[in-house]
Amino acid sequence: MVKSRSVERDDRRKIISYGKQSIDESDISAVEEVLRSDWLTQGPKVSEFEEALAKYCGAKYAVTFANGTAALHGAYYAAGLKKGDEFITTPNTFAATANAGVFLGATPIFVDVELETGNIDANLIKEKITNKTKIIVPVDYSGQPVDLDEIKKYGLIIIEDGCHALGATYKDRKVGSVADMTVFSFHPVKTITTGEGGAVMTNDEKYYEKLKTFRTHGIKKEGRWKGDMEDIGYNYRLTDMQCALGISQLKRVDQFVSKREKIAQRYDKELKNIVEFIKIKQDRESSRHLYPIRVPANKRKKIMESLLEKGIATQTHYKPVYWHSYYAKDYKKGLCPNAETFYEEEISLPIYPSLTEEEQTYIVKTLKNIIKND
Repeated sequence: MVKSRSVERDDRRKIISYGKQSIDESDISAVEEVLRSDWLTQGPKVSEFEEALAKYCGAKYAVTFANGTAALHGAYYAAGLKKGDEFITTPNTFAATANAGVFLGATPIFVDVELETGNIDANLIKEKITNKTKIIVPVDYSGQPVDLDEIKKYGLIIIEDGCHALGATYKDRKVGSVADMTVFSFHPVKTITTGEGGAVMTNDEKYYEKLKTFRTHGIKKEGRWKGDMEDIGYNYRLTDMQCALGISQLKRVDQFVSKREKIAQRYDKELKNIVEFIKIKQDRESSRHLYPIRVPANKRKKIMESLLEKGIATQTHYKPVYWHSYYAKDYKKGLCPNAETFYEEEISLPIYPSLTEEEQTYIVKTLKNIIKND
């Protein structure tokens, strides 16, 4: 097993990070094999990884991209999102979920979240739908799938931002097989990693063809040598080196999710009645990308700083998208009160497959002491 380098402070004391990749010798060998081959990019490992992803998720097609943002951009394009359109999404997400639609000239319409899960409140979507609404983009916050069947009732194209949720299930169906398109990210803190990387899953051949063209400059191949650029596209391709790492990592995806779940269940038990944590609905299984807790907003900063002083790095997920300066000129605070409250109270505790029992014991003990003495 190859150990990831620990983040270190100026005093050289190791810090427990909130998330990190799990790389072993099989991953390194897989990448080394590609480096010794004739193909570094646009070779056979790309389609091999795509086929493995599609099979794992129970989808017909998978198209890889350079990163999760590029995958979102490609999915929105394939859905036909354009200038003048609106798309519904959640403010409790990384900015890329909204940005990728803005790239195409569309306007994000934000819907508030459930405080218990951090996911978009499916019951509030209807009131935001207009004749300009083209797609709905729910986010599987922390790895827990959204209420997809409820959202489907609105009859619009659903692009599921599943960047947290590879390995999760919704009503016994893998995330990636339910929505019209589902987007994954393979950033190092995600379920599996390719360094940077992303993919779009779909059962629709029309979307599949558009996605492939979009990630390759908008050029559609005509035979082996010829091609025609039908529309503006981008160089959003994933390399064979990255795909080889993805293939290797995917073999352990269920193992990674199982380890995360074990860590999450221990947090649930140890922190019960100490902090608020999100609830997992009975008809789904989370990939446990994050372990979010909620504490009083006026105490959050002090708790996070105190944890860091003890060598425990935490994070916040997420500042409401419309609070970012770029969006703030068009959206007012108070638009989604639950999302704002959630952000002001949320702390993401360390969770990743290689987190040890000893490290988790230390995290729990330290957190309890900080809260008790506050």
